[in-house]
Amino acid sequence: MAGSPLQDRLLDCTDPARRGEAMTRAAEAVGAGKVVVLPTDTVYGVGADAFDVVAVAMVLAAKHRGREMPPPVLVPSPRTVDGLAIDVPMYAKILMRQFWPGPLTVVLRAQPSLRWDLGETNGTVALRMPDDDVALTLLTEVGPMAVTSANLTGQPAATTGQEALDQLGGAVAVYLDDGPRSGGLPSTIVDCTGEEPVLLRVGALSPEEIRGVLGTTVLHDAPPVAPEGEPQEDVGADAQQDVGLEPQEDVGAESQEDVRAESREATTDEPPPAETHARLVGGILPSGVPVPASAVRTLAP
Repeated sequence: MAGSPLQDRLLDCTDPARRGEAMTRAAEAVGAGKVVVLPTDTVYGVGADAFDVVAVAMVLAAKHRGREMPPPVLVPSPRTVDGLAIDVPMYAKILMRQFWPGPLTVVLRAQPSLRWDLGETNGTVALRMPDDDVALTLLTEVGPMAVTSANLTGQPAATTGQEALDQLGGAVAVYLDDGPRSGGLPSTIVDCTGEEPVLLRVGALSPEEIRGVLGTTVLHDAPPVAPEGEPQEDVGADAQQDVGLEPQEDVGAESQEDVRAESREATTDEPPPAETHARLVGGILPSGVPVPASAVRTLAP
């Protein structure tokens, strides 16, 4: 792609003398509703203004991804969370205080008054503050961004600006290149929408590290891996490549309540009870009325 006009979109941030101009161009592109690529502390990400509905759709289109895989939102500061989420539990604030900036993504209940559309999030939002100077500088300038790994869905995540350009091409207005990124473990994702946290994905932060700062608050394990031959629950699109990822790329494809419920059911080794429970027609919760197993009959057609 050398010599292509697209190469003009790849801006060098490794040289301090040129970084300021690159950041200005990137901020202007985000402000104009365009898509940009930026480095993070894991891999390169592709993103846009989180409050620009069309721009977020452009991010998903650039990756050839559907709305069922909403991107996480990167923020410049923990203080930003108060404007993006509601009912933030104290344990979530402790986790953010301890591990931000860094490879921790927290899933919270989204502020319902916000006019944004990240995809099918079921009322939640995945938030992360990356530990990267270039990313934080841009986020401080433009505000929260919907960011996912800079690659076509199913392809390896980009670890350089050039790799991102080779995959995403003209779908991105500006590529900020700050040298190679590790491409190591993705962020650890914790569901913080309930009274106690649930580990959705183990990444750069171990469960032991998280439990070490929670005190008496119980961190529930993620749903177990499905048996061989069965599909595994995907709690985040491109889960192993996401920036904040991913589920975001990511979380929100299914209700976090459903994930917790599946986790509890999947980890129960007790045999089924002798009695079943009647369920209300069209309802979700059991009625609480016990029905003897002998009363259940299969009628012939």
